[in-house]
Amino acid sequence: MKAIYDQVSYRISKLTTRTYTTSFSLGISLFDKKYHDPIYAIYGFVRLADEIVDSFHAYDKSVLMAEFRRETVVAIERKISLNPILNSFQETVHRFGIEWEHIDRFLKSMEMDLDKIEYNQMLYEDYILGSAEVVGLMCLHVFADGDKEKFEKLKKPAMRLGSAFQKINFFRDLHNDHLHLGRTYFPGLDIANFDARAKQQIEQDIEKDFNDGLQGIRMLPVGAKFGVYVAYVYYYNLFKKIKRLNTKRLLEDKRIRIPNTSKYLLLLSSYMRFRFNLL
Repeated sequence: MKAIYDQVSYRISKLTTRTYTTSFSLGISLFDKKYHDPIYAIYGFVRLADEIVDSFHAYDKSVLMAEFRRETVVAIERKISLNPILNSFQETVHRFGIEWEHIDRFLKSMEMDLDKIEYNQMLYEDYILGSAEVVGLMCLHVFADGDKEKFEKLKKPAMRLGSAFQKINFFRDLHNDHLHLGRTYFPGLDIANFDARAKQQIEQDIEKDFNDGLQGIRMLPVGAKFGVYVAYVYYYNLFKKIKRLNTKRLLEDKRIRIPNTSKYLLLLSSYMRFRFNLL
């Protein structure tokens, strides 16, 4: 029965998520159970594409990415794939009406990572739209569950929250992206002359995205609100940690992270704020 294969596919997407990210895994575990499988499926799909362009250096990434795009199209058209991650993703796409426009836009951003691009403001915004904002919209399709009015109301905040998370990733990975992948996403940023003023400008932009995203979190369905809020809290605290660092430290080859003990304390404080409606 295909139902058994679908269950296996979702479990593999879940395993992929838990292997690659503790923060998002914990956030997903805090959702109402009905959201678990589809959000794991979306993350598994996104993670697989990201690994192609970021990690598979010994292989022809262009060929792999082209194959991944074709296999995604075929999976959605056939409503099945022998790639379990794509199988769980296509099932989620059909079940929640995720638009091809979002999927295509995401894949285009991943394809941008195949080349060394000097990002101007337009390309930067285009990349963030595809790599982060539409991923937020995919998840919102799950949370809205067919309620078009709710989807439209939360569309902009979901995009802003995805944008904030992605910009924090760019900030945290400045050294690795520049040295090992030949990328610097922030437009006009000269790593050799990265100073406090340039850092502050980026921080102000991220702060606005976080503020807009929080407004949307407050309007999410109860079953999704706490999990998304915890992810927001983790990323916002990572942001505050980055803000305290000088530019020299930010460019060191040492990953900036929130220790697990701090995460558990943040989880507790987040629950208390959620429990007493203090978001």
